Amino acid sequence: MFTGIITDIGRVRSAEQRGDLRLVIETAYEMDGVALGASIACSGACLTVVDKGPGWFAVDLSGETVSRTAPGLWNEGARLNLERALRLGDELGGHLVTGHVDGLAEVIGICPEGDSRRIGLAVPKELGPMLAAKGSVTLDGVSLTVNDVRDQDDATHFSVNIIPHTWEQTTLGDLAVGQRVNVEIDVLARYLQRMVAAR
Repeated sequence: MFTGIITDIGRVRSAEQRGDLRLVIETAYEMDGVALGASIACSGACLTVVDKGPGWFAVDLSGETVSRTAPGLWNEGARLNLERALRLGDELGGHLVTGHVDGLAEVIGICPEGDSRRIGLAVPKELGPMLAAKGSVTLDGVSLTVNDVRDQDDATHFSVNIIPHTWEQTTLGDLAVGQRVNVEIDVLARYLQRMVAAR
């Protein structure tokens, strides 16, 4: 489990296609304190540390993970939002995040709003019922509050506000119109939708 509070921005040092995609990610984390087999959320995807050294760790991405996450995210040189797994007793500053990507959102607008930026996004219609105004959503691993939700014919549009600190301390400051980002719906909404569908 994670909180959606980013604690480092990593960079993909290398990406090598083996049976799976092996990434080596540069980090400021003190890797002596990270065990092999530990989970680190990388731009919203929970990945397992399979090798490590001072200033870096390696992960393997299955074809399933690559196919369900934002294009270009795993390329050499890409910047990634990093968060280590939540430990009992840690402060829960964002919301409960599993690190399981539910789909992709496309950025459809970025506009200044005070010192912040309002980001408009579109998600596939099937994710729409699980988004609610003032509810939580995770974009590329960052815990955010949904401002509003509007159902369209072929998609659902919603917006979030990014304060200056988040804009500067995460990769969200690199967002551009047309870009796709990883989306994780609030875990409670996911279970509620499943219970309703199973009736």
